[in-house]
Amino acid sequence: MVDLAVEKGQLEAVYNDMLYFQQVLKSSREFLNLLRSPVVKADKKIKIVDAVTTGHISPITTAFTHLLINKGRESNLPEIITAAIAQYKHIKQIHTVQLTTAVPVSSAVKDAIVAQVKSTSPMQYIELETKVDPDIIGGFVLQAGDQLVDASIAYDLKEISRQFENNDFIYKVK
Repeated sequence: MVDLAVEKGQLEAVYNDMLYFQQVLKSSREFLNLLRSPVVKADKKIKIVDAVTTGHISPITTAFTHLLINKGRESNLPEIITAAIAQYKHIKQIHTVQLTTAVPVSSAVKDAIVAQVKSTSPMQYIELETKVDPDIIGGFVLQAGDQLVDASIAYDLKEISRQFENNDFIYKVK
């Protein structure tokens, strides 16, 4: 579907449609259950999906959704949406960077982290996802693709604990 959207020059529209669908599926468990229900017939599913999406999604996405339902693949819609969003980000070279902190951070800190990642890596388009995890005690954990920077206090404490387990201090004193 993403290839067709690129070919038709509607990539942005399809991406926005996928974001809309993703939001609908997250907010309505009943809608997802309806899509996965083998009891509800395809024509009823199409009518319900059209009622939910009319005026919100493009014709190309509507046609794709109808095709999925007619072929009995509508239960895979959440995974298809996730894959379509990932393909869009790959095409646009948007990298997702995950920042985990012990407390919420300000917009200025987020901007500084994005600027630092841009200046030290080839990533120029960055989407920053933040997460608060009090278990890291302090500092931060930054993950960009397959690279991980763990500057948390919890990590430092684990490293100190490992040094004591290995008795590194005793050997250095003797």
